Amino acid sequence: MFKQKYSSQLLEKAVDEFSSLPGIGRKSALRLALHLLKQPVENIERFGSSFIALRKGVKYCNCCNMITDSDTCSVCADSRRDRQTICVVESIRDVLSIENTEQYNGLYHVLGGIISPMDGIGPADLPIGKLVERVQEGDVKEVILALSTSMEGETTSFFLYKKLSGLNIKISTIARGVGFGDDLEYTDELTLGKSIQNRHLFKL
Repeated sequence: MFKQKYSSQLLEKAVDEFSSLPGIGRKSALRLALHLLKQPVENIERFGSSFIALRKGVKYCNCCNMITDSDTCSVCADSRRDRQTICVVESIRDVLSIENTEQYNGLYHVLGGIISPMDGIGPADLPIGKLVERVQEGDVKEVILALSTSMEGETTSFFLYKKLSGLNIKISTIARGVGFGDDLEYTDELTLGKSIQNRHLFKL
C-alpha cells in the first residue's frame, strides 16, 4: 500500500498518531496535524494537557462503572433519580445517548462490552456479578436491558435475564424502534427516547 512521504519526520509522526484513532484516516490525520501546526504553542499545550489530565484523572463510578471525576458519578449521586430502575448498557456512549433523550430518570449499569466469544469476551470479563449484587442489595424493581440488537447483544441480554430472573424484579427491554443490529449511540434521540418509554417485558 502506498504511503505518502513527508518532508518532516515530526509531521509524519503526528499523522501516524492521529491516524491510530478510530475513524481517522491518514488524509484526515494530515489535515488535523497541519491545522494544529498553525495554532499558537500555548493552544497546543492546553490541547495536549487536557488529554493527559483525562487519562490520569478520570475514574470509573464505584457503583455503575460510568466515567467520573470522583468516586461516584453525578447520576448515581443525584437523589432525584429513580433508584428502583437500572438501565443496563454496553458503553459509556450509550449512557450519554440515553441521557440526551431526557426520557429516562433511573440509574445505569455500564458493562463496558458484551459477550463475544469471537473477541474472547465471556461473562466473567464483564461486571455482571456487580449488577446482581446491586439488585440484591438495593430496592431495585426493574432492570432494563438496553443492549444492541446484534447477535452478541442478544446473547448478553439472554445471559443477564437468566442471572436476574430469580430475583423477583421486572426485566424489560427497549422497544424495537431501534432496528435489528443497530448500536444505541447511532440511533436518533427521538427513536431512542420512544424505545425506552415503550419498553416491554423481556421474553425468551
